[in-house]
Amino acid sequence: MDKKEEKQNIDIGKLQKDLENCKAKCEEYLSGWKRERADFINHKKEEMERIEIMIKYANEELILKILPILDNICLAESHVPEEFKNNGWIEGFMQIKKQISDFLAKEGIKPIKTIGEKFDPNTMEAVEEIDLAMSDIAKSEDKKNVVVEEIQRGYTLHGKVIRPAKVKVSK
Repeated sequence: MDKKEEKQNIDIGKLQKDLENCKAKCEEYLSGWKRERADFINHKKEEMERIEIMIKYANEELILKILPILDNICLAESHVPEEFKNNGWIEGFMQIKKQISDFLAKEGIKPIKTIGEKFDPNTMEAVEEIDLAMSDIAKSEDKKNVVVEEIQRGYTLHGKVIRPAKVKVSK
């Protein structure tokens, strides 16, 4: 073997080593790129979920301002004398209440059911405990800590409590 062939063998060996190094770096870079791409896709999904949640609850503050209006309409309804219940003006007033209630329901607002339910500190706020010892209701053990009166209706927005119900609870 002469020097020329020996030099070619050395060059070919070096070139093969260089090629293998390049392939290894290429694989390393490709793997890194794939990981970063997956991280970016995951980040994008998480960000979209955060945006959806923000949009879902964006109206919360506005709705909390509307609820006292609905409370007052309900209070006014409870004070309408029986002889005026079929009055056209009162019926129109109750239609406004229905429109507000329907609008809130469409926006994901649901009233919290309280009367006759066990007291739930996650959705209710007890403002008073009532001793029902003299009544038949209280004689039953399962009637203790039950909501007997609702002072202010509570509401949830897409399952999240936005205003707890204020209630009176049996002792």
